[in-house]
Amino acid sequence: MGEATIPMIRLYNQVLELDEDTFIRETQATFKLGIEFVNWGQLGQRYIHGFGTFGQDVWTVDFHHYWLRMWLAGKAPDLERYSINRMACRSGKFMRAASDMPNSPLSQIVHAFHFDAGLYAKFLRRYAEARGVKRIEGKISQVLKRDSDGFITGVQMEDGRTELGELFIDCSGFRGLLIEQALNTGYEDWTHWLPCDRAMAVPCSHGGAFTPYTRSTAHRAGWQWRIPLQHRIGNGHVYCSQFVSDDEAVATLLGNLDGTPTAEPRPLRFVTGKRRKIWNRNVIAVGLSSGFLEPLESTSIHLIQSAIAKIVTFFPDEGFSQPDIDEFNAQMDFEFTRVRDFIILHYKLNQRVDSPFWTACREMEVPESLNKRIALYKSHGRIFREANELFSEIGWLQVMHGQGLTPASHHPLASLYSEEEVLDFLRNVENTISKCVDVMPRHEDYIAKHCAAPKM
Repeated sequence: MGEATIPMIRLYNQVLELDEDTFIRETQATFKLGIEFVNWGQLGQRYIHGFGTFGQDVWTVDFHHYWLRMWLAGKAPDLERYSINRMACRSGKFMRAASDMPNSPLSQIVHAFHFDAGLYAKFLRRYAEARGVKRIEGKISQVLKRDSDGFITGVQMEDGRTELGELFIDCSGFRGLLIEQALNTGYEDWTHWLPCDRAMAVPCSHGGAFTPYTRSTAHRAGWQWRIPLQHRIGNGHVYCSQFVSDDEAVATLLGNLDGTPTAEPRPLRFVTGKRRKIWNRNVIAVGLSSGFLEPLESTSIHLIQSAIAKIVTFFPDEGFSQPDIDEFNAQMDFEFTRVRDFIILHYKLNQRVDSPFWTACREMEVPESLNKRIALYKSHGRIFREANELFSEIGWLQVMHGQGLTPASHHPLASLYSEEEVLDFLRNVENTISKCVDVMPRHEDYIAKHCAAPKM
């Protein structure tokens, strides 16, 4: 499978001191500037959720309020004209941020990656083993627990070996071998908000240029991802089995590929939600064993890497302090629920009338935390980021605007300046970004020059 990521992965790679060009070559990666959403508002509509900033903040309130004032009056173009990431996506351009040009939009380019997940795993395995990590392979036949407190003391292998330990990281996927099967931690089911429960994945040959963005295309009862790598394209159809059959889902997937399939479609089943405790006793669940949120906003790998960072922060001694464990769980709960709300937003704001699935999503009750965000934006375009949640105000803005949520008005202080002053400001930002995109190289040319992978 191909994997799409978000910019925080660059920090993770930097902490490991990975050379970015080497990483890209080793994983057949391409660069990613955002995600294009097709048919999510209405059929035929599309918008890009781009990374990075919008415009330039120089006055009293955030940039988007000055744009909103003019856009509501019919005097400004769409929001994407003020984002170098989004305009570069539209032109198929890419370059890394120009750190030597601090006053230019070229210094504001923010990127992530598309890569082959299997190759990335092998790359990290080689990196870890070269630094002394010991890998023991085998199938676990029994989990050993301490009678006094239920802590896990070790695992017994099918060949009779016993591996003892003090702290266990459960990466056993959906089944949760330790966190659930051994400790009965429990699971919060969120399918009443996120009803898709299956996926079909298939790679295909390239059918054109390496687009510097992921694409998510909404279908009759779900959506399809498109992730361009250097050697192929990763594709998948996420869908709700209550509204479409597996055979129909496969037909939809195969009917919307850029090139020839290079494998048989692989089925996946899942229940959206999370463990009630991601850290229980001396077991910490990471990855699919901790929970699952569909990859609509490319958050799966980020949640893994965020858990790793928090494990480092709260790394225990032999006493396993319960306040530390509770705070770890609280922070992971906060991160999961805020990402959950952001994904729900895409479904809730659809205006499609072509299928019962989309009608049900539009009419569903959503968490109160999400209702508050929608209400704030609908009144005066206000968006507030809570604590250190993953998605910024700009991310929420792009989805709400992109899917047709229109505020009644803008921030009143955006009217402190004359209309002509604001329009001149907006035109200057738009023209500057346009000129910057013109000088950027094409995405595939940049890869060919700096980090082309060997042919497979």
